[in-house]
Amino acid sequence: MPTSTAYGADYSGLICGFRFDPDGQSVTVGSDEALAWLSRSESADGFIWLHFNLAHATTEKWLREHAALSEVFHESIRSGSRSTRVEMEDETLVAVFNDVHYDFDFEPSDISTLWLSVDQRLVVSARIQPLRSIDRLRLAVKRGTRLRSTVELLVHLMHDQGDVLVGIVRSATERVDALEDQLLAGRVEKRRANLGSLRRLLVRLQRLLAPEPAALFRLLQKPPAWISEGDLQDLRQSTEEFNVTLIDMAALQERIKLLQEEIAGQVAEENNRSLFVLTVVTVLALPINIIAGLLGMNVGGIPLAESHFGFWIVVAIIVTFTVVAGWFSLRGKSKREQS
Repeated sequence: MPTSTAYGADYSGLICGFRFDPDGQSVTVGSDEALAWLSRSESADGFIWLHFNLAHATTEKWLREHAALSEVFHESIRSGSRSTRVEMEDETLVAVFNDVHYDFDFEPSDISTLWLSVDQRLVVSARIQPLRSIDRLRLAVKRGTRLRSTVELLVHLMHDQGDVLVGIVRSATERVDALEDQLLAGRVEKRRANLGSLRRLLVRLQRLLAPEPAALFRLLQKPPAWISEGDLQDLRQSTEEFNVTLIDMAALQERIKLLQEEIAGQVAEENNRSLFVLTVVTVLALPINIIAGLLGMNVGGIPLAESHFGFWIVVAIIVTFTVVAGWFSLRGKSKREQS
């Protein structure tokens, strides 16, 4: 079968494949080379990593026919479950990771899922959208990074994911710093919407990533026999790094929450000030409106109609009532500010 490419993958949906020797050096392989290696995997040295595009129509069929993966892996893909976890099934690790899109633009929808199956000799990763962490791993392998075991590749992927998340937290912190500066400068336009979007993104990331340390902790307690002690130590370190990143996310969320409360307080204060001004204007205009309404009635017996000083008497009454109303309004405001 010819290996024609479509959507960044060949006829099987394979985006990239690498065969690693016992020293960790890698060689690029295609679908045909991968099939040949899988047919003799029991006698082959090293391991192989195959990365697939699930948007390709033939990917799942090819994996079922040739890769002999755990049924848990296929079920997790079919169910579309996005809960981060690492499960052990017949000495095979089945992992569901969440990562950001390659063209991530700080939108909550720019998060997608990566499915992995890891055993002693085979790593299969699959995704629907291009993701940053797995692409960093692919570029690192292309540049000559040595990976001596499948778990070492998994640890490298987790380190890449941690670096991506740290970068997101730093960028989000810079945005929050800029918005805080605008808050101090008294500019309120669009800040609440920007903060709300950032907070939703961090909450979504934390919700999707939070199960990961617990899942890894369960794995570290009862690891498969083929995982070396050195690889277990690397997994422990990755778990600690994720915990630190999640703590930073939680702290940034709390900071955004405080800023939102401060902005809400400022907006409420500005609204109260506007309502007070409107109330004062209405109160000051009330005497002249009432008197003008009374004197404007076309009926007999209107007082001061024949008086030469009637106009000035009415003006004096209006001014007196307006001054009294204004005094009561300002006095009420002064009492509220003192309290």
